[in-house]
Amino acid sequence: MGEADVENLYETLEAGGRRAGVLWSLTQSHDLNANLVRFASGGGVGEHVNDEVDVLILGVSGKGAISIDGEERPLVSGVVALVPKGVRLSIRSDSDDFAYLTVHRRRAPLNIGGRSR
Repeated sequence: MGEADVENLYETLEAGGRRAGVLWSLTQSHDLNANLVRFASGGGVGEHVNDEVDVLILGVSGKGAISIDGEERPLVSGVVALVPKGVRLSIRSDSDDFAYLTVHRRRAPLNIGGRSR
């Protein structure tokens, strides 16, 4: 049997101060990847195509935007987006407290760098 992994994401955000990037990753699953990511205002993930897996993205705090195949939508706390593999994706932070959670089938580790406007 696997070991449960329970994380309070709001406490993780608070403990991380203003640090940007991946603040938490799910470590107990061989099947799933999950990452809590934060960017300062103006930061984010540049447009790219993920050909590997579908990704579920959940807004956790602050204000940002997600662009899926050129259609931009707000990404705020409580908003969830399913990003199918093979589409163009970008994410932009519009506030200093912007954070989101990604969940997808396990693959290679994330390689996230800052993005400027």
